Amino acid sequence: MPSYEQLSELLDPAATVLLTVECQQGVVGQDSALPELAEEARSSGALVNVARLVAAAHESGVQVVHAIAERRPDGRGANHNARLFRVAARLPVQQLTGTTAVRIASPVMVAEEDLVVRRLHGLSPLAGTDVDPLLRNLGCRTLVVTGVSANVAIPNTVFDAVNLGYTAVVPADAIAGVPSDYTPAMIRNTLALVATIATTDDVLACFKRPRR
Repeated sequence: MPSYEQLSELLDPAATVLLTVECQQGVVGQDSALPELAEEARSSGALVNVARLVAAAHESGVQVVHAIAERRPDGRGANHNARLFRVAARLPVQQLTGTTAVRIASPVMVAEEDLVVRRLHGLSPLAGTDVDPLLRNLGCRTLVVTGVSANVAIPNTVFDAVNLGYTAVVPADAIAGVPSDYTPAMIRNTLALVATIATTDDVLACFKRPRR
């Protein structure tokens, strides 16, 4: 884990963006298409920690971006080139544009100044979406990655962020995947090689520091 000084230097509010990944009702909410993942996100405390980070970001002036995965009712533009997409298309809960499934799940709060970016394709919030140009226009250098899942979207996000030149910070207790022991293994063996791993409390301490 980095020292407070090291993390504080990375998390300059003017150059930091907090990204929530697929923290939507149809994924981590009570009526999730993926109940095992939703249960893990809630029982592990990851979703609560995402909410804590978002609230602190709002208070400290750190920009928040919410990345939402959705699909049109007719499926146009959606991927069909992997088993994951084909299975998702048959689930009883669909992440359809305009439905409650694609609204941010409680207890995460959305402020007026937050940006919500929706994608109809792929596995990553960054690849082929508006997120990268928005981050550049915001002057982002450090991207704090939170949400789900540690199986697919989170590592995709971290890899894409690093490839695009951002420094990725991952609060280990603010991401979740299944089974429960997979997330720490992913962090230890993969994400720690390319991202700065911290805790929610570590990041909160930096967000809440006195402004100069």
